[in-house]
Amino acid sequence: MSRRHAITTGCVLTITALTLTAAPAVARLPTAETPAAAAVRQPPPGMLEALQLDLGLTREQAQTRLLNEARLRPVEAKLRRRLGSRFGGSWYAGSIAQSLVVATTDSADIPQILAAGGRGEVVSRSLAELDAIKEKLDEVLPAHPHGGSVRYVDVRSNKVIVLAEEPSTAEGIIKTAGVDASVVSVLPSDEQPRPLSDVVGGAPYYVGVTSRCSVGFSVLRGTQNGFVSAGHCGKTGAVTAGVNQVALGVFQASHFPDNDFGWVAVNAGWTPKPLVDNGTGGTVAVAGSKEAIEGASVCRSGSATGWHCGTIQQRNASITYPQGTVSEVTRTNVCAEPGDSGGSFISIDQAQGVTSGGSGDCTSGGVTYFQPIGEILTTYGLSLMTTAGNPPPLSTGTCTGYAQTVTGTLNSEQSVHQPDNRYYRAAAGVHTGCLDAYDGVDFDLYLQKWNGRVWDTVATSDSSGPDEKITYTGPPGYYRYRVLSSSGFSPYVLGYKSP
Repeated sequence: MSRRHAITTGCVLTITALTLTAAPAVARLPTAETPAAAAVRQPPPGMLEALQLDLGLTREQAQTRLLNEARLRPVEAKLRRRLGSRFGGSWYAGSIAQSLVVATTDSADIPQILAAGGRGEVVSRSLAELDAIKEKLDEVLPAHPHGGSVRYVDVRSNKVIVLAEEPSTAEGIIKTAGVDASVVSVLPSDEQPRPLSDVVGGAPYYVGVTSRCSVGFSVLRGTQNGFVSAGHCGKTGAVTAGVNQVALGVFQASHFPDNDFGWVAVNAGWTPKPLVDNGTGGTVAVAGSKEAIEGASVCRSGSATGWHCGTIQQRNASITYPQGTVSEVTRTNVCAEPGDSGGSFISIDQAQGVTSGGSGDCTSGGVTYFQPIGEILTTYGLSLMTTAGNPPPLSTGTCTGYAQTVTGTLNSEQSVHQPDNRYYRAAAGVHTGCLDAYDGVDFDLYLQKWNGRVWDTVATSDSSGPDEKITYTGPPGYYRYRVLSSSGFSPYVLGYKSP
């Protein structure tokens, strides 16, 4: 009997289609779109057990932690939008995530944070200011052998952290970087992150003869099925093989270093599924890709060590591998080992990213970094496969006849700068932009101009619907568009003309 191969995100490539297993009859979790009281679904199978093991919690504590995270996540999103440039970061506090802490640079924001259900904290610097300082350090430190292998923004201390084997050397370099040294803390560390690909045979997909990595998440590009994984696993054009060296597909694009992601278009014999292997013979369904905040529970699936959980430590970290620096990755205390590269990171049922690298192991513990899923989808114009189903590819709709057209996919509250996270140079004259997304979502469009120091928004189209148009007459200079999903997941088309 003929059977089709199936891809289960995380690490399993089997030759029979997988079905979603029923979750154990425990606490029911609310969706992110509904109030916490409207508890409508159960914790994913295997997640409670992994949180008990890896975080040292009882079953009841693990259950309560997931409920608290689901309840507080929409609160954080609302406060982040309201605080705007004053936002200093946010994180869950307590072993069961019983508190949401939201930082602000203005004490006048504390009443509204408390009213929304958060705990307010006044800090000296906004998250945007900290990100800018870290960006400067990313330009300077990697060039020095002892400049520190890891850099990240720590919102809890309101500082930029540098991990270095020789702190005094790193501190000396920082003094010449043109940043306020009082905002930077250099900590001694022997952490030496390395990519987590492997050179031994075993499972579930191979690049070349011996290199092994793990499947991340199933995706679509138009009608083409595929999956995302780590960029260091294979270069563009690299041929992959699955179980028993059966031909799997080809890397369509790959970025490493700077970023660490790529995607593979699979052959017709493989059927991707919106599932992640939970390491115990079951699967976890992928319902979306809402970004979890710092302190949130997160689990990783990989072909070498299976299923392990922990918490998100910091976002926007930069790590220097022997091959170069990778930026804007997320730091976790989840363990991983060679062969786990490319595997899934998932928070409850929301895709977070693919495993990049780390240090330590799953015997003594370690630190692992993942590349966020949103940037991967946006960069390659991919759609994440979810249990909600996958809409047909978006046509250009009303955005036809424009000199330039770009496409992408955004989840709720995500944004991207176009074209291709860059900008364009224009003469004086009229700029026109047209944005088209699926009905039922709220997408907004902004035109920004570089003023020599920062990007100014010079034109806005922010109706409550999916389609936006901008016409702006301006002087010569550098311009870019910002596409924002205020609500809802959708692919989009942006057409624009410049003078």
